[in-house]
Amino acid sequence: MLFENMQFHNVEELEPSATLPGFILQRFPKEVRHRFGREGDQRGRFIAAMSTGCEIRFVTASPVIRITLSAPITGGDIVVYNGDYVHSVHRLEPGVPTTLHLEAPAGFKEVLPASLRQGGRFSPDVWRVFVSRSYLGGPGFQVAFHRLETFGYEYRPPLPSEMPARRWIAYGSSITQGSGATVHHQAYIQQAARRLGLDVLNKGMGGSCLCEPEAADFLAAHNDWDVATLELGVNMRGHFTCGEFMARASYLIERMAGQQPGKPIFLLNIFPNSADFLRDAVHPTAVANRDFREALRNMHSQLGLPHLHLLEGESILTDFSALTSDLIHPSDYGHSLMGQRLAEEMQDLI
Repeated sequence: MLFENMQFHNVEELEPSATLPGFILQRFPKEVRHRFGREGDQRGRFIAAMSTGCEIRFVTASPVIRITLSAPITGGDIVVYNGDYVHSVHRLEPGVPTTLHLEAPAGFKEVLPASLRQGGRFSPDVWRVFVSRSYLGGPGFQVAFHRLETFGYEYRPPLPSEMPARRWIAYGSSITQGSGATVHHQAYIQQAARRLGLDVLNKGMGGSCLCEPEAADFLAAHNDWDVATLELGVNMRGHFTCGEFMARASYLIERMAGQQPGKPIFLLNIFPNSADFLRDAVHPTAVANRDFREALRNMHSQLGLPHLHLLEGESILTDFSALTSDLIHPSDYGHSLMGQRLAEEMQDLI
């Protein structure tokens, strides 16, 4: 969306903050967020309100920029880019508006302009203010935008030619949302997107990817994407039977495939985790891992759509030691490995 001559990427709404002046970057519209969890589990309403994965993008000739942001509830980190080049990392403390002082990279003027565009997705002229992750860990944090100061220089949103031509919408668990990575750009979705030249709309729902019909309808109606990944199942273990998982996942898949015919959709089966190696092989979580995976395989086979692809989790996370010690979330190494493997699997199919 566009606001005050800037692009707010992966942002569906700018909601006035209840605690400080400014506008919270929201990845889901309020009317969707507030319908999650109507059957009892309310976590999705909280997770959907996290700003992690949102960006503020603009282009200006100003040599000095100041942008004021705040983290209304919990603190976290902001990563600033010039195109695909990391410029700086900044920390927002909770409840305190923070002004980031940014200076245009002096080294950019010393090299041939064409050299800065080698292999990048974005023009180096594009400032990208990226919401990374909470420094307390967890699924993310909220960020509010206050103002941009360019000291009399004009600024504008990026042109289409200055950004990737194709967008990837990603729905899934905290793994898709980036948990386990020390900075969000290490997350497997971001790693794969860089390799594939795609722009990312990250709609990950840490601990609350429940294939709710509200999420399905929202994702299906969202027409601003060219490729989709659906990482399904892991958050539904222990909450739903296999039959309930199949019903919800089928509705999501069929809605997206029907609403956006021909666009590549990748189903990501449950990634390897501790439940695959439990001492008790008939533990309910171990059984759910096996049953949910087989259910997704059957759904993919029964639908038989040429643009619907199934990727097995073990073909993406190929090294169990690439997990953190919780034995479910990938480490930085794990996210990097998964990003590489996922890009290789998707490359020829998109």
